[in-house]
Amino acid sequence: MNNRKRGFSLVELLIVLAVIAALIATITPVALNAIQKAKATQVAQNLKTLASAFENKAYVEGATGISGLNNLKDLARDVNDKYELYYTATGGVYTAVVLYNEADVNTEKVIEALANATTGTTAVTTSWKKATTSGVASVSDTSIGAANKVKYEFSFRIY
Repeated sequence: MNNRKRGFSLVELLIVLAVIAALIATITPVALNAIQKAKATQVAQNLKTLASAFENKAYVEGATGISGLNNLKDLARDVNDKYELYYTATGGVYTAVVLYNEADVNTEKVIEALANATTGTTAVTTSWKKATTSGVASVSDTSIGAANKVKYEFSFRIY
């Protein structure tokens, strides 16, 4: 005859809970890092896409196409108000900066994903234009960007 009752003992349950807690503690940082990396990759891809779209618009439509730019949604469908495009043209040379204007992303991970992305400020003048989802306007600031914001600067020439 067996005197043992059916079920698990308290010690067995506590051991199982301890193992589960250890697994969760091990996996949580990995999952959080993957989420941060995914967000940074998404921001890097959006910066590059907006830059390419602006450059393509300038190549295809020339200066008249750029002057007809009404907002960032003319360049990309699903862009939100966290992105800004600053640009100027002098003698066929376009200089532009695409800025992610939010501090909710790990800037180091964005820079890893997009090699030419940086942080910090860029000096601008009133000849620059600022395109957002709400429209295009002349720049009134003397510099754009910040230490915790990601920017992608590029230049190109149209012949």
